[in-house]
Amino acid sequence: MLEQKITKLKEKLFTMASLVESMLEKSINSLVNKDERLAKEVIEKDEPKTNDLEIEIEDLGIKLMALYQPEASSLRVIVAIIKINNDLERIGDHAVNIAERALYLIPRPLVKPLIDLPRMGEGTRKMLKESLDSFARKDANLAILVCKEDEEIDSLRDQVIRELITYMINDSSTIERSIQLVSIARNLERVADLATNIAEDVIYSVKGKVIKHHKEERKS
Repeated sequence: MLEQKITKLKEKLFTMASLVESMLEKSINSLVNKDERLAKEVIEKDEPKTNDLEIEIEDLGIKLMALYQPEASSLRVIVAIIKINNDLERIGDHAVNIAERALYLIPRPLVKPLIDLPRMGEGTRKMLKESLDSFARKDANLAILVCKEDEEIDSLRDQVIRELITYMINDSSTIERSIQLVSIARNLERVADLATNIAEDVIYSVKGKVIKHHKEERKS
């Protein structure tokens, strides 16, 4: 009975995950392709759905713990689902932030060709997909790989910010547009951090091992 309930809880989580992955993709594409429709869809249609799903999943997870008092392995899975659900909702918030900044930038000239930001977007989406796949497959090794990929996104963020600072110093008219692009880079970096959180929760649910805040252990 409990296993059936957990399966249904997982199904709701994967529905949430699919929606959030779509939001992230649309927000990045809205910027790259100057597509206001996509940005508005993320803000006006998708965000309310993620908020409702986040509450529904958390409530159901808490009820399962209260009603069934699950043993260690099942308890770890339920706790991981609740934590992943929270991380997904926060990723949705970052997708909304990116879409909002895209709406500001779309009607304005580009500060510079968009090269590293799309690379960041692709990398963060890959990390998110892999972290969710690792949960679906109970694959701790894939989850560990996701944790290691976070450093590449950090490097891209630093590169984007360095370049934009140079543009702002050389041409003050680019400052506001550059600040919006810096914000997008930071939002993408936070998405990568949250994908790493999900991967760490997968490792906990599979192995019962906590590796949060242990970067050296993640690398080994």
